[in-house]
Amino acid sequence: MTLSGASVPRLGRGMKLREDKARGQWVVLGPERMFVPDEIALEVLRLVDGARPVDAIVDDLATRFAAPRAEILGDVLAMLEDLAAKGVVAT
Repeated sequence: MTLSGASVPRLGRGMKLREDKARGQWVVLGPERMFVPDEIALEVLRLVDGARPVDAIVDDLATRFAAPRAEILGDVLAMLEDLAAKGVVAT
């Protein structure tokens, strides 16, 4: 799947972002799988809501972290495409 700035990502079917309070970390849960996102992935996944396009997610991150928008866009698209290939994210 190829994503663009206009794509509106959402978590894939059966996937949930949850705080695991017992372990003190955030996890992505899905059918028969679980993974712990790193800090950067967690910031992006918190903004993936099925309503906001990639461009809005990137704008939010660029503003919050005072980072170059073009660099963030490339990183976010690469991460979301990787997660889409694994079924974690859909559009």
